[in-house]
Amino acid sequence: MDAWWFSYILLPLLIFLARIVDVTLGTMRIILISRGRRNVVPFLAFFEVLIWILAISRIFQNLNNPACYIAFAAGFATGNYVGMLVEEKVALGTQLIRIITQKDAALLIEQLHEHGYGVTSVKANGIHGPVHIIYSVTGRKSMPALLELIQKYNSQAFYSVEDIRYVKSGIFPETVPSLLRPRLFRRGRKGK
Repeated sequence: MDAWWFSYILLPLLIFLARIVDVTLGTMRIILISRGRRNVVPFLAFFEVLIWILAISRIFQNLNNPACYIAFAAGFATGNYVGMLVEEKVALGTQLIRIITQKDAALLIEQLHEHGYGVTSVKANGIHGPVHIIYSVTGRKSMPALLELIQKYNSQAFYSVEDIRYVKSGIFPETVPSLLRPRLFRRGRKGK
């Protein structure tokens, strides 16, 4: 009875948990590679592969146990989901928001400045006449607050958000923790 409990309950559970951890690490590794954070990636890769080897070795030692196969596959699927949740919570990186508005943008620009966002605005022409294009670069953690300001002060504005790999200098709101600010960024210095 004890061997059955270990083989069909505990071992699949351990394989399942190991896969969640290794796939989550893999997801974070890929995200960090795309963000240019090369210093952490080798450590994540080492532990990701080490955990994977431990999990797959248990599968090979128990080839006649379908519960291990199911746990391995379920751990992979769950690990992808958990990896996305972790990445969303950590919110690494910097983003550019481009806001296009036909409405007078002075109040929105003023509020963005007041809340610590760096703003560049340009008058342009759109298909329906004159528009304001507003650019702001901010950390991903600050993006929800920025979107709230847009909704509050110009709910009809069109905006798009893009990930940025590198940033050199600029103005960022205080809500971006110093560890998550871009490496090339110097607080309070404007770009040359």
